[in-house]
Amino acid sequence: MDIGLEWIVPPEWGAELRKLIIAQTLRPSAYLSGLCVEIALLTQRYAEIRRGPQRNPASLTLFQRAPYSGRSLESELDEQWMRQALVAAREAQAIGEVPIGVCIVSENQLVAVCGNRTRTDCDPTAHAEIVALREAARKLGNYRLTGVDVYSTIEPCAMCAGALIQARVRRLIYGAPDERAGAVISRFRICDTDFLNHRIEISAGVLEAECRALMQEFFQTRRGRIVD
Repeated sequence: MDIGLEWIVPPEWGAELRKLIIAQTLRPSAYLSGLCVEIALLTQRYAEIRRGPQRNPASLTLFQRAPYSGRSLESELDEQWMRQALVAAREAQAIGEVPIGVCIVSENQLVAVCGNRTRTDCDPTAHAEIVALREAARKLGNYRLTGVDVYSTIEPCAMCAGALIQARVRRLIYGAPDERAGAVISRFRICDTDFLNHRIEISAGVLEAECRALMQEFFQTRRGRIVD
């Protein structure tokens, strides 16, 4: 049954497969396009049979993490963006503000990063969270900031937690708790209460030691100046 199809059916494929493909070719209804598809399917099936069952070794997993690392990609990104917030907090400290910084991210892209500005702007509402929310809303063109993540070096107060709810942010990540006035977990639970029509996903303790140390340094310095 040699009809010149050696270029399609190599001899090493075996006699049975050659006969099957040639039989498909001889059917009156086998147009060229249909023939190509059928031959391709038969070729794929034969290759699978020859390979046998495939194993999926862990060493071939894309982006496999080192076995000693228990950190997720999300935790690494959280630290990256929290460091941006810490930069803003230090800049606020340099101009005499309480060192709190906030970074707002949408789809892993920076939207706004701000520090406290209450004294600078002579505005009691100009906490870092409020200033950052205003800037993000302007840039995105929407007062509803659905889908954004907010990184704050310190647990937000009641005013800022309420603003986060109003903005409908997706996730709040903060560093150190505010045991005296924190309104996320420490004193109130505004961001995930069942009584409001929006709940925010919360992650706490990201770079907590660095965030806490910055606040402690600021207040220790201020107390020292008062004593002097």
